[in-house]
Amino acid sequence: MAGKNKIGILMEGDYYEPEIFYYQRRFAEEGLEVHFLTRLWGQPALTFKGHEYQIPFECRESFEGMDEATLKSYAAIIVPAGIVADRLRYTEDIKKLPPAVEFLKKAFAQKDIIKGIICHGLWLCAPAPELVRGRKLVVHNNLLGDARNMGAVYVDEDVVVDADLVTARTGGHCNVFARKIIELIRQR
Repeated sequence: MAGKNKIGILMEGDYYEPEIFYYQRRFAEEGLEVHFLTRLWGQPALTFKGHEYQIPFECRESFEGMDEATLKSYAAIIVPAGIVADRLRYTEDIKKLPPAVEFLKKAFAQKDIIKGIICHGLWLCAPAPELVRGRKLVVHNNLLGDARNMGAVYVDEDVVVDADLVTARTGGHCNVFARKIIELIRQR
């Protein structure tokens, strides 16, 4: 696959194991490098447990302090399902945006980077609703009110594309979500 070949997937505890394990294999099949990014809190690595089966997953890469050149080397940044987004939107200082939201804002500012948000991943946009205001998307049914409160335009489909934003209804739709992201990367 020509061009950028890196996929960044945000990671935290209570991740949805079938989705994350699918991405590891599916994107690699397309020759894409998968990088799991988290807030390391000054540690060299953190191990998170999954939501369904409590499977441990070690993460060694941080999005904090990522420079613009490194961010631009990514073809896509994905906010996965599960409770990942809720955990990542923690901030010690309520007067500041959470570091993960700051990172997401930087990714949204780069129109050549595909932003993928699936299921409950939309929670990460709550502190910065302008990221999705006026944009077409789909979310888990439980987040329909959140999407509307953020000013998004809800579309009742399993996968929705609005320019550089790809959204999917649930973690169970990770296969069609990943397929759409791969198609968009191939087109660029």
